[in-house]
Amino acid sequence: MSLTKKILIGIFLGLVTGLVLHLFFPNTFESVNTYLFAPVADLFLRAIKMIVVPLVFFSIAIGAAGMADPKKLGRVGGKTIFFYLITTAIAISLALVFANVIGPGNGANVSLPESQPEINEAPPVMDTLLNIVPDNPVTALAEGQMLQIIFFALVFGLGMAFLGSKVERVREVVEQANEIMMWLVHQLMKVVPYAAFALMAKAIGEAGIDLIGSMALYMITLVLVLLVHMLVTYGSFLKFVAKISPFRFYKNMFPAMEVAFTTSSSAATLPVTMDRVENGLKVPKSISSFVLPLGATINMDGTAIMQGVAAIFIAQVYGIDLTLTQQLLIILTATLASIGTAAVPSAGIVMLTVVFPTVGLPLEGLAIVLGVDRLLDMARTATNITGDAMVATCVAKTEGADVEVNEEAVKTA
Repeated sequence: MSLTKKILIGIFLGLVTGLVLHLFFPNTFESVNTYLFAPVADLFLRAIKMIVVPLVFFSIAIGAAGMADPKKLGRVGGKTIFFYLITTAIAISLALVFANVIGPGNGANVSLPESQPEINEAPPVMDTLLNIVPDNPVTALAEGQMLQIIFFALVFGLGMAFLGSKVERVREVVEQANEIMMWLVHQLMKVVPYAAFALMAKAIGEAGIDLIGSMALYMITLVLVLLVHMLVTYGSFLKFVAKISPFRFYKNMFPAMEVAFTTSSSAATLPVTMDRVENGLKVPKSISSFVLPLGATINMDGTAIMQGVAAIFIAQVYGIDLTLTQQLLIILTATLASIGTAAVPSAGIVMLTVVFPTVGLPLEGLAIVLGVDRLLDMARTATNITGDAMVATCVAKTEGADVEVNEEAVKTA
């Protein structure tokens, strides 16, 4: 049985179990939750927290090292990074706007965990920006100060890139450490079906049927933002920068989007994406071979949208009012964290542990969004690879390439 089927079964059984216990056996739920659901959920969250700091550091450092390769980082590299960062920032901004307007978590009324620290007023924007630079990176790593970790990883990666062969051994160590973290993520994904059961049963058992409606509205909101971003944001770039028809572009990219939807992995879809971009859109291989692999590493618009909608949703579920400064901080954190999001299924959930603490949201909120994440992950990945292809097309056009949709390639795809 595939992992997806196991996760879906775990979600369904957890939902039914939690609902039955909440409605008919509330006293029994307290005991089962204390000795089964809560410990399993806690162990899973601890495992995520265990790997997230080294995962973020090593993956962002390697991403920055590849991104800033002096041989590649020129006009094309600058344009690529600009397009990736600007579309990610637009994506997370759309997510926050839609989530605030629709309010998917309003009315769920879930109580904050007892261990949740008191949430103080957000610091001024200037203090937040200054604090991005750590005065002691070791302390930042030990305390899990994510913005500081991301900044230090970026400059560390840039240092590796520009020193080149002088630090080849250091780069090899970081790459191998990153491989270990990726392996740990894959191992953690194997226990997600059981964690999903416990987390869903715990959440539904505590909050009742109201949470089910909120989760459904969360899913609708997320899918709506993904569609708007693909149609409006990507469509605008294609129309006004690449000068090609968005409709014909999507028709050409559909085979890659289909693979992305079924695999939930940007990396696994990369060969199909490259074929569609090179043969279907006539983007030169010299550009696609740089832009697309880089995009599979650092361009995660769909994941950024999920992080924005999930942050607002969880804040609403727990009755936490996020200030404008905190929401701007979500945009900054999610945009930077997208560089370190692994191109593997459900990696976005791991990266939520970067966003939540930044604005004082409880990590226990992961339990609520994890239950439906596998379904949404497929749609997010399709958005991610489409964004990669759109940027490759725009960069090629600005470099003077004769970009157009190859109708013969579309027909034979």
